[in-house]
Amino acid sequence: MLANKGYAAYANNKVMTASPAELTLMLYEGAIKFANIAIEAIEAKDIQKAHDNIMKVEHIIEEFQSTLNHKYPVAKDFDEVYNYLMMRLQEANMKKDKEIMEEVLKHLRTMRDTWKQVMKLAHTQQ
Repeated sequence: MLANKGYAAYANNKVMTASPAELTLMLYEGAIKFANIAIEAIEAKDIQKAHDNIMKVEHIIEEFQSTLNHKYPVAKDFDEVYNYLMMRLQEANMKKDKEIMEEVLKHLRTMRDTWKQVMKLAHTQQ
């Protein structure tokens, strides 16, 4: 129990001291984690666990959408990608479809990896 409190304090501190770029990366990592859990739950026929974790991924995508800055033209492109992912997540949740979740996971990993490269490039230009 004490170890859990220590980890919770560490995790909370990590979030509270993270830069916006690091928070974005954490959200991508979380979405990937929850998508993987959903896939495992679908394989195990654990419908509730699959649903709960797909919903977690949806909430993260909603957060990404709500923070888009539409003064930049690229925001429209991101919004379209996020809308597509939301549509696929909803379909995967209704059908408990592992293949759809794997497609979403592939997109999330690509976006996360791209974000890591953006962070690295931004860091080297400072």
